[in-house]
Amino acid sequence: MTPGAIAVLSISMSTDAFAAAVGRGASHRPALGQALRAGLVFGVIEAITPIIGWSLGLIAAGLIQQIDHLIAFALLAVVGAHMIKEGLSKPDAAGEGAPSRRSGLLALVATAVGTSIDAAAVGVGLAFIGANIWVIAASIGFTTFVLTTTGMLIGKAVGVRFGKTAELLGGVALIGIGLLILAEHLGWI
Repeated sequence: MTPGAIAVLSISMSTDAFAAAVGRGASHRPALGQALRAGLVFGVIEAITPIIGWSLGLIAAGLIQQIDHLIAFALLAVVGAHMIKEGLSKPDAAGEGAPSRRSGLLALVATAVGTSIDAAAVGVGLAFIGANIWVIAASIGFTTFVLTTTGMLIGKAVGVRFGKTAELLGGVALIGIGLLILAEHLGWI
């Protein structure tokens, strides 16, 4: 993958964590230390999950080498479409989609794991195309740290809607990366 594609992938993988951080920031009004702690938790977990997915993908890569680019495209497209759907959804009156009121470390870790599942799926796809997972995971982790910390700090000022827009754009970017992988492997570009 090119450095530009890695940057886009990193930002895309970080947008759901950013959206969650904006929501948490809007409801908890965190101090800088709390925002940095949240950024660290999200960043570490977001860096680990694509490595887990990549490892699982390596196990299966030899079995499905002929269609690996289609699988990578499908995984990215599904994750991207889900992010677009979430970005377009509105919180309902019952509070679904609203920021959680729990603020402990366990709730923070649970939220970070929940927002990083898509990174594991993307990691599977990255194994199929032979991407350097260590560079990509480090980039995703660092980007998530920065965006989560920032999201926590600006959450109160901008509210949940800005996080939804970031998630929508991240989904579009993931589908674009999937199309690029598909086009490269089919010889279209």
